[in-house]
Amino acid sequence: MYAFWGNETESVFVLCLAEMKEKNPIQQLFFFYSDDFWTLLEFWGNEHDIETPHGVLHVTMRGVPKGNRPIILTYHDIGLNHKSCFNTLFNYEDMQEITQHFAVVHVDAPGQQEGAPPFPSGYRYPTMDELAEMLPSVLTQLKVNSVIGIGVGAGAYILTRFALNNPSLVEGLVLINVDPCAEGWIDWAASKVSISTSSMTRIFIIYEKRKFYNQELIQTYRLHIAQDINQDNLALFCGSYQYRRDLEIERPIVGLNEDTVNTLTCPALLVVGDTSPAVEAVVECNSRLNPTKTTLLKMADCGGLPQVVQPGKLAEAFKYFVQGMGYIFVKKDSTCMVKQAFRLYSHSFVKKTKQKHKKQRRHKHISRRPYRLAVHQARL
Repeated sequence: MYAFWGNETESVFVLCLAEMKEKNPIQQLFFFYSDDFWTLLEFWGNEHDIETPHGVLHVTMRGVPKGNRPIILTYHDIGLNHKSCFNTLFNYEDMQEITQHFAVVHVDAPGQQEGAPPFPSGYRYPTMDELAEMLPSVLTQLKVNSVIGIGVGAGAYILTRFALNNPSLVEGLVLINVDPCAEGWIDWAASKVSISTSSMTRIFIIYEKRKFYNQELIQTYRLHIAQDINQDNLALFCGSYQYRRDLEIERPIVGLNEDTVNTLTCPALLVVGDTSPAVEAVVECNSRLNPTKTTLLKMADCGGLPQVVQPGKLAEAFKYFVQGMGYIFVKKDSTCMVKQAFRLYSHSFVKKTKQKHKKQRRHKHISRRPYRLAVHQARL
């Protein structure tokens, strides 16, 4: 069953062994013979089609989960897939320093991955709500407890809906060009033209021109939309986004309806380029969210895809965002190490407690019971 091997799988096996080094000998033994070890080896570092209640999702995994840390989950925009949407960002040096310590799962919407076959005649494409409902099944099969989501456009909408439905699974969201409303510019354009193979390409060429002023990028994405994505499948995805529901999120009033209002409970970073057609939609979304947990970043000299045009700035913003969630990055010998803040605090507390009672025992003959009690309380 596990008789597969290759460069990617071999590197994942090495990462699994590195994960084992952090455990004591007994934990290593149990980990090696557990389902978790073989799940890591079977799934992580590969591409898979995962069955969900609403169809199959194509996912690509990079790295392996690190202890109890969340994974980074990405979801792309219409007209793109995970490679064209996120490769520039995740290949950037500063972003790679972060992802050394977080596993990454890239999700492609049904039929949007490279080389995707056409859907059969009469196939009903999932609604945006159903696309969000597919994600918990992915996390369950990958044995993932929580995520930090990064979504663009339609992907940002899907991840927001997912977070609203499953707040315990989402630790934070980076939402680029998110539109909480039921209809936007691209939907209006699509509604004016019959959604077909030829018209879809024209719509997206116009859409991308509004995103970029760089002719080289326009040409690159024009070829990508026309050649790398199945046009019939793209039309179905666009139609699903066109008929999405309003997210119906509402800004909570502190001390009044924080526990009852429909809104995000996790930290959120809203990102939009200053020349993006999505500026008004993102500002509207910001006005509906909890201001104590939401940050709006409007990036200068940037169009509709900040992760492509300004990957360095976005990587830096993401680093600060993750730090604000309690993950501390320390540069040491050109290596980026990350530990959760509460772990550092607990370690410091136990160390000080040990030093205190060791000093007391040196000068006074006292019982070890208070020390044991202090360590026990610190671990709790």
